[in-house]
Parts: sequence; structure tokens; C-alpha cells
Amino acid sequence: MKAVRYQQYGDSDVLAYVDTPRPVPGPGQVLVQVAGTSFNPVDATIRSGVLEQVFPVTLPHVPGVDVAGTVAELGDGVEGWQAGDEVVAFLPMTADGAAAEYVVAPAGVLAAAPSTVDLVDAAALPAVALTAWQALHTNAQLKSGQTVLVNGAGGAVGGYAVQFAKEAGATVTATASDRSAERVRGYGADRIVDYRTAPVTEIGEQFDVVLNLVPTDPETTAALVQLVADGGVFVSTTTPGPENPGRGVRTSSVFVQSDATQLADLVARLDAGKLQLNVAGRRRLADLPLVHAEADGGHLAGKTVLHP
Repeated sequence: MKAVRYQQYGDSDVLAYVDTPRPVPGPGQVLVQVAGTSFNPVDATIRSGVLEQVFPVTLPHVPGVDVAGTVAELGDGVEGWQAGDEVVAFLPMTADGAAAEYVVAPAGVLAAAPSTVDLVDAAALPAVALTAWQALHTNAQLKSGQTVLVNGAGGAVGGYAVQFAKEAGATVTATASDRSAERVRGYGADRIVDYRTAPVTEIGEQFDVVLNLVPTDPETTAALVQLVADGGVFVSTTTPGPENPGRGVRTSSVFVQSDATQLADLVARLDAGKLQLNVAGRRRLADLPLVHAEADGGHLAGKTVLHP
């Protein structure tokens, strides 16, 4: 089968589109014929070697933590799935991923694919939607009537965060550029702040929850924490906030977990029209090295899905 993999850590040029043996599912595993995967920044960070101690992978390694596809074969002991089922999953971070024609997945991470979008595009859902959901509900414990600032709402996680916050009954302020402002407003944001006009740290008000999705230096992170109202929560997917900021403020870092039950719920919301899926671009799997290069250079906007 064809796959994109790398044999050493490094820049995007370590990625190669190659022939490799088709994997065989072991006990409790499912072989999935890949319809689509997606690019996530963590794929590039793992590839660079920066996270070697946190997410050690066996080289050569196939990236791609998101998968949408069709069950091709069942390993011993797998129940509840059969060949031909369409599925989505957030794959284990250190296992070979879905940048290939086939991938092996633990049966326990699979959820039935949405029926209202193309299977390829469904690969844009798992990692980022789970991140947003867990950030707001597991970490921030968001409640109806609260105010939320989503810093980085124009990104893939941010779009879901705005939608989940509004669905929970929060008033949402979102940072976005002109390029993504209309889309973010369509997700339900009550107020859009253009971060290019003035620093978000000078917004002049406080919020019950501040969700930071943007890499920030310690000084900016500390300033964002000051935007949290007394007794509120600062949640970050990037730079962690200080452990004891005072004023009863709690800080929390997001480490997204694969959760098939949560993913199935997100799929149900999508199929019911309660959740919007945004795909910025579709690319061939062979283009993945170029996608990584574009991301490394800061030139990749929105969520990109890739198909064999």
C-alpha cells in the first residue's frame, strides 16, 4: 500500500510517499481502509522531534491521528463492527497513523461515521472537535450564562469551541481576522475582536472562561490570565498558565483524549444539524509533505483533509 512516513525526526523534507506493507489487525484491532485523514499541528510537532519524550514513536512512523474510512478486516475478539462499516476515530498518538491507504486502529476508539457529510471530510472532525469539547466541558466546566473568550477562534479548534460555547448558553467573544470573521460569526460568536487591530490583552473586560488556542509567550499568557474574572478559568491548548494566579482563578492545560463515546455524540450533533463542519481544503495524500511545509511556514489556513 501507499503511505507517507518518516524514518528520522526533522523538517517536512523527512516525509516520503512510499510503498509499505499493508498492516494486519491484532486482537482487539480493526483494519480501516482510509478514505481521509487530516493535518493537525501536533503531527508536525511530533515529526520535528520536539515531543519525543512525550509522544515517543517507533521509526519509521506514519503520521495522521484522524481517520475516516471503512472497516476492511477485524482482529480476534472484536465485536460490534463488521466489514463495510464506515467509521471515524482519533487514533493513538504514538501508533502509526492514517496517512496511508490502510491503518490499524483499536476497536475501542471507533465511532460510526457521520451520514450527512462526505466520508473524506469526516476526517476533519475527531481531534479538533474533541479538543474543543474537552477544553470547555471537561477542563472549564462551562455553565449556561457565563461569558467566554475564545482566543484563536478562526482556527479549526476555535470554530468548534465557539459552537459548543453557544450551545451551552454562554455569551461568546472571539478573536479572528477579517479572513475568518464571517465564518466565526456564523458559528454564533456574539462579538468578534480583530486581533490585528489591537492586542486581545487590551480588550478591557473580563470573562468567566478564557480559552487560549494560540501559542503565546509567558508575558502574553499572563496578560490573558488577567482577562479572567475572579473565580474564573483559564484554559490553554498551548502555553500553560501560571499554577496559582490568585483571585480564585483556576488554570488548566488541555491534553486531548480519544473518547469514542464523546466522538459518537459529536457525530450525532453533526448529523442533526447542530454542528457545522468546516474543511478549508482537500489534498491528495501524496501532497502531505507539502502540507507540512506550508504549516511550518505559517501558510496553511483552516482544516486540510487528505485522501489516498
